[in-house]
Amino acid sequence: MNTVKVSRLVKSEDLNHHGTLFAGRVAEWFVEACFICGAKHTEKPENIVCINIHGLTFTEPANKGDIINLETKIAKVGRTSFVVYGKITKNNSDKILSDGFITFVFVDENGKAIPHNIKLAEPIDDEDIKIRTRTENLR
Repeated sequence: MNTVKVSRLVKSEDLNHHGTLFAGRVAEWFVEACFICGAKHTEKPENIVCINIHGLTFTEPANKGDIINLETKIAKVGRTSFVVYGKITKNNSDKILSDGFITFVFVDENGKAIPHNIKLAEPIDDEDIKIRTRTENLR
């Protein structure tokens, strides 16, 4: 699967009242990174609508000065919808701080669902297989 990577610097304005990265800011960056992935695949960002954020969980905090790395890939496709998987790490670590899925629908100028024509590549490793298996349980 083609991976799209985005990085962000945690700044003072991104912190919550505990002095750690605000979950709402992470969610914003997550949606944006997953959207960019879909936009790169469809080449029509104006036709993409987010309809569901699935299972975005947080396992450890990030602090001011950390570099947040968001790695996204198309995990499942339907005729008019597609699911993007995203995972978040920080600095140079491979430890996942957060991950989840977003379902998008491809629409015309009237908001009617239309085919997106994304072709899902074959999985390249065990991680891709696990991600695709997880998409089967999304609702």
